[in-house]
Amino acid sequence: MPATSNKPYRVGRSKTGLGLFATKPIKKGTRIIRYFGPILDSRIPEQDEIENKYLFELNGRWTIDGSVRKNLARYINHSCRPNAESDVRPRERKVYIRAIKNIEPGDEINYDYGTDYFKAYLKPIGCKCDSCEKKRKKLRAEARAEAAKVKARAERKAAKKAGAKSMAKKKKLNGKHFAGKVGRARA
Repeated sequence: MPATSNKPYRVGRSKTGLGLFATKPIKKGTRIIRYFGPILDSRIPEQDEIENKYLFELNGRWTIDGSVRKNLARYINHSCRPNAESDVRPRERKVYIRAIKNIEPGDEINYDYGTDYFKAYLKPIGCKCDSCEKKRKKLRAEARAEAAKVKARAERKAAKKAGAKSMAKKKKLNGKHFAGKVGRARA
């Protein structure tokens, strides 16, 4: 018999890699998960030089290294329009992820990583969150529509120009305009 978890989340495939997904409804304001790992002190040079994408800065001195495998909160992806937020408690040296919207089963849990992380890691490759993808999709559709308008305008202009040339040729035939067959007059 498979073991079932009473946790309201699971790690699953996301379009940006792995993500954390709700398995049960999560109400607004509910603590979802704790972000944990070894606490690093920026005053110790060896610890200050550690670099990975799972560092969560508590304040100027303390940072959580969330790269440990048991820290499932590290799978929560960034979103510019998140459904959760981080609840940072620097004195306790703890971080909790809390729902800021009602989250339905199957929804991906995400929060805003902040401007420093965004500028360092996400901006160079482009944000892949749903709201940014929708924005890019809308901009691409608008660009295609504008290109189609420009193309149609150019085609109408070319057709109008071609029509004007054919009228000019008809007028040049001895100053007379012939619409039908040209033939000899019978006597």
